[in-house]
Amino acid sequence: MSQDIIARNNVKVSGRGSQPMLFAHGFGCDQNMWRFVTPAFEDDYRIVLFDYVGSGKSDMTAYDSERYSTLDGYARDVLDICHALDLHDVIFVGHSVSSMIGVLAANAEPDRFSDLILIGPSPRYINDAPDYVGGFERSDIDGLLETMDRNYIGWANYLAPAIMKNPDRPELAAELTESFCSTDPIVARQFAEATFFADNRADLAGVRVPSLILQCSEDIIAPEEVGEYLNRMLRGSRLRTMQATGHCPHMSAPEETIRLIEEYLTAAVAP
Repeated sequence: MSQDIIARNNVKVSGRGSQPMLFAHGFGCDQNMWRFVTPAFEDDYRIVLFDYVGSGKSDMTAYDSERYSTLDGYARDVLDICHALDLHDVIFVGHSVSSMIGVLAANAEPDRFSDLILIGPSPRYINDAPDYVGGFERSDIDGLLETMDRNYIGWANYLAPAIMKNPDRPELAAELTESFCSTDPIVARQFAEATFFADNRADLAGVRVPSLILQCSEDIIAPEEVGEYLNRMLRGSRLRTMQATGHCPHMSAPEETIRLIEEYLTAAVAP
């Protein structure tokens, strides 16, 4: 059973440390997106990379539209991997939607996790006037999904550069576009719906695991108000606003991403 999960989620383990760092990719991405960050932690941690079912080199035959209709199904992937590898004291590093997937996993089994590192997180992408700014109106998300249905390749070519920002480095946007385009459109459409219609605000109060929130500058997916909201709602959280622009600092600004994670982890173990 454990080997089935390892193969199902294309799990890769490396590193020379004992404490696991589990890196969870965002929507339309895969574990390869972490390649600029993970080498910095291989001497001190056990690095665990994986692809959600339906992403990357996961086993597509394991995709279940009912299971993955909500983020809970993706959180089960995370916990399945923790069980298969018998992981404890896990530092969970989640990008974008994986931040809330990590929250769900940590709420389900808090004793397995030591810290949550949330990169560009958002508990709710849709505005909820008058008190909550998520960055999008419901009509924006409906339009996004309609475009995916009508012209998936065109949608990917439009959205990826906007998400990545950093127009002076077009190769980054090109990689994200290619990643979007390599994802099965049906799977991507359902993952997008699970992501953008999710409302995880009520889950934040139950988080017992300390967290680091890395808030990017000029992020169209998770504006600054969202990071500030999370910092208020998550007990034991620390918010760091990055100089990095866009939504993917682990690709566009890996040095800053590494530094802020290292500073946080060093402070966490300080006497």
